[in-house]
Amino acid sequence: MNLAHYIFLPDQHRGKKVILVQFPFNKTLQDNLRKRFPSAKWSKTRKSWYLPDLPVVRQQLGMKLPDFNEKKVIGIHPVNRQAYLNMQNQLSLKAYSGNTQRIYLSEMAHLLRLLGSYELNSLTPDKLKDYFLYCVKTEKMGERKMNGKINAIKFYFEQVLHRPKMFFDIPRPKKPIVLPKMLSKAEVKKILHVTTNPKHAIALKMCYGMGLRVSEVVSVKLEHIDSSRMVVRVVGAKGKKDRYVPLPSSLLSGLRTYYKDYRPKVFLLEGQYGGPYSKGSVQQAFKKAMQKAGIKKKIGVHGLRHSYATHLLEAGADMRFIQVLLGHNSIKTTQVYAKVTPRSLSNITSPLDSL
Repeated sequence: MNLAHYIFLPDQHRGKKVILVQFPFNKTLQDNLRKRFPSAKWSKTRKSWYLPDLPVVRQQLGMKLPDFNEKKVIGIHPVNRQAYLNMQNQLSLKAYSGNTQRIYLSEMAHLLRLLGSYELNSLTPDKLKDYFLYCVKTEKMGERKMNGKINAIKFYFEQVLHRPKMFFDIPRPKKPIVLPKMLSKAEVKKILHVTTNPKHAIALKMCYGMGLRVSEVVSVKLEHIDSSRMVVRVVGAKGKKDRYVPLPSSLLSGLRTYYKDYRPKVFLLEGQYGGPYSKGSVQQAFKKAMQKAGIKKKIGVHGLRHSYATHLLEAGADMRFIQVLLGHNSIKTTQVYAKVTPRSLSNITSPLDSL
C-alpha cells in the first residue's frame, strides 16, 4: 500500500474521532486499503472511507501523533503557559514515564485553570494550602488523587524552579490500608475456562500464571520469550526495571498454537492495526469472563496478579522470592499478601471454639 496515493484527514464521524481516507476512485487502491486495514469502513454521508483516530493507526499512516498538551494549554491563561511548558520539558528531560507525565501535567493544568491570570510563581505555601483544601472540601478529591496532586506541584517548585523543599509542612492525606482483592483457584479456573478467544485467554493466563501487570502483558515482545530457559523477560516495567519471570510449562503449547494461528510480528499480543494490544481490551475481556463465569466479586484484571502472589504464598513460596517475581522495590509491598492468605490465618483458633 503506497501511502502517497491517499489523503488522510483527522475528523469526527458519529461523535467519534476518525481519520478520513480519500483517494480518486480506483479499485486497486480500494482493495489495497481494505487489505491493509480490514476494519476500514465506508461512510455514505461523508462519501469517504475512514479509520479510527488512534495513535497506532496514525503511526501506520505516517501521521503526526496528537499532542496530549494542546487542549490543556488552550485553557491556561497566557501568563502561565510558559510555566506549564517548562514543567513538560523538565519531565521529559528527567525521563519520567508517559503515565506519570500525563498525571503531573493534568494536575498542574487543573491548578493553572483555577488561577486564571494570577501568576503561578507568585503562589505562597499558604495559598497552596488553600488550594489543596479547596480540592478536598469542594471537589471532594480522595487521598490517592491528592497525593498525586501534591507530588506534581512539588515537582514544579522544586525541580523546575529549583526552590528549596517548601512543602515539608503540608500534611499528606493518610492513605487507607486496603487489602488486595483476589480470587480463589476455583474462580480463576472458571474464568479461564469461559475465555474462548485465544488472544484473551493468553493475556489472562499471563496475568495469573506469571503475575504480570496488564501493561506488562501487552508489552511482551516475541524476542522476550525464551522457551529454552522457560523464562520471559519483562522490559521497562513499573519503575523502569527489567526482570525475568518463569514461563509456565502449561502455557507453552498454547503460546505455540497461538503464534501459528495469529503470526504476530513484534509484540506477542498485537492490535488489529499493529503495535501492542490495548490494555482496555484485556480489561474488557476479563470483565466479560467474570460475567460468564458467574463471579460477582468487584475486582479488576489486576486481581489475577494479586491471586498469583497469594496462591504462591499459600503454596509455601518464600516472601523474598515473590517480591522479586512481582518486581516490588520493597518487601513491605509484598508482605500485604500475608494478610489475605488463609495459610497464616488457619493456625489461629477462635476463643469461641474453646468454650
